[in-house]
Amino acid sequence: MESLGSALTPTEVARKYAITTGLLYTWRRQVLGGQMTGLVRSTPGFAQVKVVPPHLEAPEPIAEPPIVPPEAVVVPRPQGLIEIVLLDGVTVRVDAHALRRVLDAVAGR
Repeated sequence: MESLGSALTPTEVARKYAITTGLLYTWRRQVLGGQMTGLVRSTPGFAQVKVVPPHLEAPEPIAEPPIVPPEAVVVPRPQGLIEIVLLDGVTVRVDAHALRRVLDAVAGR
């Protein structure tokens, strides 16, 4: 909504919030096309509360047993397997022979 005002240009708004101008323009198009609306805060109010006499209260809920995760399964890996974990969390696994062929190709051998 800020990008639709006159105080800042859309590019300045995108920089301010560290987003791309393409994303900002997509959101603007959705707002102007009625696919998305600006946030509207509702007026605060009170929740309805009902006081129940103690003899009519519901019984205490039964505690569920804690969830125990299954033990990690260690998968045996073939000898000579190389695992590369990239910064974005992607893991690449290749055997040493395949990696040697790739490195030789990159080196022009």
